[in-house]
Amino acid sequence: MTATGSIAQVNALATHTALSVWGGASDFLIILILLSVFFLFAWYVGRGPFVAVLLAFYTAYALYVAFPYMAYLPTAPAVTALLAHIGLYMALTLGFYIILRRVVVSDFLYIGIFGLIALSFLGAAFLLALAYHVFPVASVYHFTPAVEILFAPKQYFFWWFIAPAVGLFFLAR
Repeated sequence: MTATGSIAQVNALATHTALSVWGGASDFLIILILLSVFFLFAWYVGRGPFVAVLLAFYTAYALYVAFPYMAYLPTAPAVTALLAHIGLYMALTLGFYIILRRVVVSDFLYIGIFGLIALSFLGAAFLLALAYHVFPVASVYHFTPAVEILFAPKQYFFWWFIAPAVGLFFLAR
């Protein structure tokens, strides 16, 4: 083998490895960005509104699953279908957040920093699990195998779904 062939193989290996590392990191970057958004929301707006957001995810999901007009949502192109489903879910979440924000009183609620980070992670994981199992994300974006191992199996959906509620039960006082 010539030196040029060896250099080409090393370059191909380095490029492939760098791209696969960046792909894996970018999927976990999605989780870190969502975690950061939740944490900063809870830090600056308050713990009560943060709890209202987490509870709004559940109530919006219940109404989203029972939504009778799914046939009216676009199915093609894939990006439009995904945005329509996410838009409907976010609109339902916003509506329930407004209602729950009036009910959840932050004066009697305490969540420590560790609890806030854990609940932010569980909220981010909840949304990623919804993306896998409820929204048509697979037709638009393909996650790396490392993330698919955690979120793709149907058996794990229940655990990611219930995790924020269990976290609220144990971490909010």
